[in-house]
Amino acid sequence: MPLAFRCSGLLVGIIATIIESIICGHCAYILVVCAHDLCRRSGRTILTFADVAEEACRRGPPWSKKYSKCARRMVDIGIFVTYFGTCSAYAVIVAANFDKVTGYYWGSLDVRMYLLILLVPLIILCYVPNLKYLTPVSMISNGFMGVGILITIYYLVVGLPSIKSEQLVGDITQFPTFFSITIFALEAIGVVMPLENNMRRPQRFIGLTGVLNQGLAAVTILYILVGFLGYLKFGDATFANVTLNLPEEDIAAQIVQILIGLAIFGTFGLQFFICLEILWNGIKDHFTKYPTIANYVLRTVMVIVAVCISIAVPTIGPFISLIGALCFSFLGIVIPILIEIVTFWEKGFGKYNWKIYKNAFVVIVGLLALIFGTKSAVEDIIDLYTTKPDSMFFKNLFDLFNASTNALVHNTSVPINVTSGI
Repeated sequence: MPLAFRCSGLLVGIIATIIESIICGHCAYILVVCAHDLCRRSGRTILTFADVAEEACRRGPPWSKKYSKCARRMVDIGIFVTYFGTCSAYAVIVAANFDKVTGYYWGSLDVRMYLLILLVPLIILCYVPNLKYLTPVSMISNGFMGVGILITIYYLVVGLPSIKSEQLVGDITQFPTFFSITIFALEAIGVVMPLENNMRRPQRFIGLTGVLNQGLAAVTILYILVGFLGYLKFGDATFANVTLNLPEEDIAAQIVQILIGLAIFGTFGLQFFICLEILWNGIKDHFTKYPTIANYVLRTVMVIVAVCISIAVPTIGPFISLIGALCFSFLGIVIPILIEIVTFWEKGFGKYNWKIYKNAFVVIVGLLALIFGTKSAVEDIIDLYTTKPDSMFFKNLFDLFNASTNALVHNTSVPINVTSGI
């Protein structure tokens, strides 16, 4: 969030974060309202996000019925891509935080090397049979995250500089990056229906003082606080992960980086199981003979692919911006609006069709965020790898490969200098 505020400015960041939070909350709200209406019409008691999309088309106007299966697949694919990309981003955050601590004592590694080291622990974590056994890990991760955030805020409030006028409003060309990063932080559309379905009193989920609004308000205040203080404290030197800005020689800062790294590591498993369930449900009918073996092979391959994506793009800021713009904008904003339109097509859209104008505005915001946010993130990634020397990681790998090949061909030893980049 401090990086997001660096792109928007302090004043614009506060206002825009609140507006974005309202839009995200509204889209989650209408998804639950549509689910309640479709449950009554279908006689079902529980609907997933994909179920809601399918039932909306199936029970909507005649023109939408033929798109019911397509709507289900679109939501499943959207959730999978979104949370699989999140897994890759989390792996980078874990590697960067651990490297900050170990680098101070034993010398910094290329973050890609840390990602390779993390591969085996991540695979072991994702071998946990089901989510029930990850509950203790999740609770511990929440505790680590809470302590880490409190210590971070302490660092942010100590010695705060005065606000400069140029910090109030950022460069407008950077606003798509702000929107993309903020929606990555705020959006949680993939867990809205599971939360509502598992509540003891689901009716308390929505409403002015419902669980949804309470939780989103608390998160929004926390994000504004951290974003505002982080950018005010570190200015243009703000890193994509603000914990990396903390003084590396301080024990408390090192504790923060370890705790945040462990917390994100534990959360990786929760995000991973969302993707695993979607993909496994799509292919399990082809592996009825040895389902357990196939399931664990799938887990292994998925973790390896996620880490490979992290190795290919080990820069947190543009990566998170890309996921937020490309995935969360479409999945969390555009799709719920389309579901509401189809669900209430026959009932109408209120007096003077005000819901049509509201939905048009929200869809335009979502599409603008998707298009310009994705464009900005892709340009940042391309610029990162074309204007700066690439990491020594790949150079060292190529050197090692070439030297090994020469040794095999000429039957000689392998003299190779590994540079400090690795």
